[in-house]
Amino acid sequence: MQVFHCPACGATVFFHNTACTCGQPLTFDPDSQTMQQDLPFCANRDDIGCNWTAEGGTLCRSCAMTETVPDLRKPENMPLWERSEHAKRWVLANLMRWGWFTPGDPGARPAFRMLSEQTASGTTDVIMGHAGGTITLNVTEASDMVLAQRQAQFGELYRTMIGHIRHEMAHFLFLRLSGDPAFLGAFRKSFGDERADYGDALTTHYKTPEPPGETHITAYATAHPHEDWAETIAHLLHLTDLLDSTAASGLSLPDGPPADYDAYEDADTQRLLTLAVDISIAMNHVNRALDLPDLYPFVLTPAVREKLAFAHTALRIGS
Repeated sequence: MQVFHCPACGATVFFHNTACTCGQPLTFDPDSQTMQQDLPFCANRDDIGCNWTAEGGTLCRSCAMTETVPDLRKPENMPLWERSEHAKRWVLANLMRWGWFTPGDPGARPAFRMLSEQTASGTTDVIMGHAGGTITLNVTEASDMVLAQRQAQFGELYRTMIGHIRHEMAHFLFLRLSGDPAFLGAFRKSFGDERADYGDALTTHYKTPEPPGETHITAYATAHPHEDWAETIAHLLHLTDLLDSTAASGLSLPDGPPADYDAYEDADTQRLLTLAVDISIAMNHVNRALDLPDLYPFVLTPAVREKLAFAHTALRIGS
């Protein structure tokens, strides 16, 4: 993510800020990817701190995609919804850098169901996933404590709300891209035949899980071609945004990236991945000095890099 500046005083501000320290109210314009003043506020600004501009009515482009909100009769759901929407806006802003969900993109938009395990009538199960263009998110995992518990429970090296959204958004992007027969043919060569029974594949995976080996980015990616794609896309977005944020923040290594580098404009996947891995290794070293987990604890094998390159080309529709 790039570094933003106040349109009134030029001070550095962050993606989620609704106001600058100088007192200027801030509104994010997703098309210019800048903070602006005097734009109409999203109707959710006061409730969940949405700082995007309203479009064609009362809601912003991101909030308009949310069809269901968690049970707000439980007060603890409000901050969880806020954090989940913040993560959604972050992922959408990233994808807009590649032309997705912009005024120039005529394709369908995803719909979101933001649900909580805690409701006024008691506890309920919420299964995250994508089906027919609708993404269901469990806002309960916006809680740091719950997220840490489930990361340990499932033995995952990385688990965040932004990560969940990137993964589920990948399923939606596949739905959009699969309308092109050329994409499907190339996809099946790289990831396998997605027409294989999904339910049977997941049952087998959970009964006898396989390690990622040399061909998959995570163990879950081995379950089915759809999950291999979703995990690959999520990691492509992780690494691209990591590198973009590094350059925007002025951090650097002797071999790059340069200060004016835009990771979302770089069409050379192998250069992008190499730069991102070099940065992540350096940051892993810094984190270990503070006894913190590695920033990016994954290995990109040649086979995984090939899949990332295919995904990178497919997603850069508007670049």
